[in-house]
Amino acid sequence: MATEISSTSPPAAADTPAAGRRRLPPELSILGVMIGMMLLFEVLGWIFVGQSFIANPLRLKIMILQESEIGIIAVGVTMTIIMAGIDLSSGSVVGMTAMIAASLAQAADAPHAIYPSLLGLSPIFPVAAGLLCGLLVGIINGWLIAYTKIPPFIATLGMMVSARGVADWYTNGQPIGNLTESFAAIGAGWWPVFIFLGVAFIFHIALRYTRYGKFTYAIGANPLAARVSGIDVERHTVVVYMFAGLLSGLSGIVHTARAISGQAGVGMGFELDAIAAAVIGGTSLSGGVGRMTGTVIGAVILGILTSGFTFLNVDAHYQEIIKGGVIIAAVVADQYRQRRRKSV
Repeated sequence: MATEISSTSPPAAADTPAAGRRRLPPELSILGVMIGMMLLFEVLGWIFVGQSFIANPLRLKIMILQESEIGIIAVGVTMTIIMAGIDLSSGSVVGMTAMIAASLAQAADAPHAIYPSLLGLSPIFPVAAGLLCGLLVGIINGWLIAYTKIPPFIATLGMMVSARGVADWYTNGQPIGNLTESFAAIGAGWWPVFIFLGVAFIFHIALRYTRYGKFTYAIGANPLAARVSGIDVERHTVVVYMFAGLLSGLSGIVHTARAISGQAGVGMGFELDAIAAAVIGGTSLSGGVGRMTGTVIGAVILGILTSGFTFLNVDAHYQEIIKGGVIIAAVVADQYRQRRRKSV
């Protein structure tokens, strides 16, 4: 029976149009929103600022680099949401892994070394430590959800608090600086963007064309049917959250390399932006529906919103209010799509 499940593609089924009609990919509508938003900020820029929003390479580069860190997290969060779960711990994991990776990436001449005997290490060691931390958090999240049956919201909320506590405790809230140039190179130039796109591509392929993806969609659409079909739901849940934690750790490493320092407070709110990117990109909070390409576009839309508001000198408080409205609108649109899909 498990073979039958693996031979059918849940994402394709989720997007199957009614007989006789051919439905355009949902990403096209999201892409249209992104282009329309950029054009709107371009017009408003000339009206209120007297400058072009689009024709500013430096602004666009900063926007893309900042959203790359959120995007890496959003890839993992998307998979948990497709499986009808959630991950609220990712932002705190970024802060925790940032501190741990930075402590092992200090240069030989660092005046305030966390580990004086481990200065000047190859970047392989801090990267491995950060990824291992994220991996461990993901396994704990997945185990709690799969085997103790704690709701994903509660399990990852508890981990969010715990991981932030570890980040603050690690150096009593003190930042870690003087990192090696070889480690900082990870976050230099366009490398964060390449890492984000590479991760998104890998998991796009995994979701669309492998058993991993088919099982993820099947569990999100109907966990009971997935179990009856022979899928080990508990084990797969742990695997999905393991990847989500691993990607949060990777985001923490990239952020630390970009900032060339470790800060315990980094990553606050990242989990909400990552969830927003997934939902704006068409991932259904009901589970069973979502694409990685949509999440990438959703992350870019969030970046355009933030960059555009800053460009227009909109107060930060108003930015948060409008961003919240956009997220609510995306959820409402998702509920509308779900009702239409059920009525077909």
